[in-house]
Amino acid sequence: QVQLVESGGGLVQAGESLRLSCATSGSIFIINTMGWYRQAPGKQRELVATITSGLTTNYADSVKGRFTISRDNAKNAVYLQMNSLKPEDTAGYYCLLRVGLQDYWGQGTQVTVSS
Repeated sequence: QVQLVESGGGLVQAGESLRLSCATSGSIFIINTMGWYRQAPGKQRELVATITSGLTTNYADSVKGRFTISRDNAKNAVYLQMNSLKPEDTAGYYCLLRVGLQDYWGQGTQVTVSS
């Protein structure tokens, strides 16, 4: 059974940084996409960034230049370095593992950015 566990969220002030981590366990096919989505209260879940096992990345326009996604293929772990955080980045951040048509999600970690 695949499990994803996020960590690294917290409360920071605008302009500060956070680094999120997502660890996986279980049997995982080597070719996959991992990523981060976020959901603010009253809003739909939205893409933040994804990275394939071949290290191709994709970012939402709102985070380009501020956030960096990376992964450790040996550990099937994914990370999100978030710099220059803004109050509008406040949300629950969810780790995604996509294998073919199957999506697996973590429980989420809260990021709160105060102005």
